[in-house]
Amino acid sequence: MGNGIQLADPETGLVFVFAVASIASLGLLMGGYASNNKYSLLGGLRAVAQNIAYEVPLVVTAASVVLFTGSLQMSEIVAVQTAELVTVAGIRIPAWFAFVNPFAFVLFMIANLAEVGRNPFDTPEAPTEIIGGYQTEYSSVYFVLFYLGEFVHIFLGGAIIATLFLGGPAGPFLPGFVWFTIKIWAVFLFTQWCRSAVPRVRIDQIIEIGWKGLLVLSFANLVLTAVILGVFGL
Repeated sequence: MGNGIQLADPETGLVFVFAVASIASLGLLMGGYASNNKYSLLGGLRAVAQNIAYEVPLVVTAASVVLFTGSLQMSEIVAVQTAELVTVAGIRIPAWFAFVNPFAFVLFMIANLAEVGRNPFDTPEAPTEIIGGYQTEYSSVYFVLFYLGEFVHIFLGGAIIATLFLGGPAGPFLPGFVWFTIKIWAVFLFTQWCRSAVPRVRIDQIIEIGWKGLLVLSFANLVLTAVILGVFGL
């Protein structure tokens, strides 16, 4: 969250983050199965199918960032983005990967929406179809815990996006941790906007978009990034 403001900075930091975040699928499936309700079970199965379909493009797109930095360490990924990309009319544009590779940034944002279950990918809950999905049988504190986990997942996704594509804590005037928090909230507000403005798609369309669309595009982005780096020797 800033210079020295971190709990840990392992060399395999990016892999560790994705490994821990993937555990969420297990909780969704267990919540649906333990309800002894067919709608809840369907919601849990939908959630797992969706998470798997979009986790792969998420990791492959992040791998294109690793190609640029040559490191899985979060601090190194942030440090690379402190360089200057270009100066336009006296304004210094930093080498954030959202500017260096906007295609990868868009792919990652879409895959992140599916991972956190926000429109158009909120089908696992789908109130109009499976009456709340894996949350159907839960109320009171159990319902709160489900939603707490969901919102923590959204903020975690925002933190990963801020680190990989938005320069981490980098920003003018304000302290680093303030900029990092602002970027996380910007991603959160974007997901909330999508929830109210973008229509839901069917579960078969979600799976098709993930496996036939986003996965192919993420691999194309990875190969193109490798070719560009190899040709220009960056």
